Amino acid sequence: MLTIDNFKSLENGDITKKQFLKLIKSTSSSAKLEKILYDLEYEDQLYKLQSELVNFQEWVTKNKKRVCVIFEGRDAAGKGGAIRRMTEHLNPRARRVVALSKPTEIEQGQWYFRRYIKEMPNPGELVFFDRSWYNRAVVEPVMGFCDKAQYNKFMIQVPEFEHMLYEDGIILIKFWFSVTKDEQLRRFESRLESPLKKWKFSPVDEEGQNKWDDYTHYKDQMFTHTHTTFSPWIIIKTNNKKEARLESLRHVLSRFDYDGKGSSGVTLLPDPNIVQRYHRTSKKRDKNEG
Repeated sequence: MLTIDNFKSLENGDITKKQFLKLIKSTSSSAKLEKILYDLEYEDQLYKLQSELVNFQEWVTKNKKRVCVIFEGRDAAGKGGAIRRMTEHLNPRARRVVALSKPTEIEQGQWYFRRYIKEMPNPGELVFFDRSWYNRAVVEPVMGFCDKAQYNKFMIQVPEFEHMLYEDGIILIKFWFSVTKDEQLRRFESRLESPLKKWKFSPVDEEGQNKWDDYTHYKDQMFTHTHTTFSPWIIIKTNNKKEARLESLRHVLSRFDYDGKGSSGVTLLPDPNIVQRYHRTSKKRDKNEG
């Protein structure tokens, strides 16, 4: 039987990875063994990609680049977990995570984009948005948090707003984390059953299932009107959270020619079955898709 001491021995270098795998094979069932091997490979890939991200951040800082990555998607799609893996080993002085609460009464009377503009990256900084101005494209109209005139104005202005960011030199990466309806429900149920995660579940989450088709309608409208050559949407399939984390990392790293790129030996080319650039299609989409 495996013990915590076995893992400590591996971490301390007292036994080799090969010896550790041999120990696992001798003490585990085939199903358990497969999961352990998968998790070990995931952790190895994650470590290497995170080391690449450290090199990338140093390049961003050195060259005064401004990089903004936004994470959108339905509730429980895995946005927060992906952001944590991207940021946990970065220099906190040169990166920020932005997760804004609902607008204040004063902000409600201002231009919609104003509160997001002040959060844009400074030279040499990475900024990660856990939801963004795209609240107005999907969540707000579905939940009745904005009226039709506000929604229509936003949809006209957002491509112009993002083009201004592009012209000013801000590098914008837009992720949509796509989870299926069945998987979202499973994750909601898991949250409610966990004393450590139940705080994540809200009435808005519950409506995510009840208003699934409404979310799909506004999501499709958002893609159609805001996917541009200078600011494209990148869709990440997230039914497997671990794969989504690794592949979204690969996509970010693959976009740039930073110093030390590829030094970890890990592949930086994202899996096209998981990472897909949005494209318009006349084909009817699966209603269960997120």
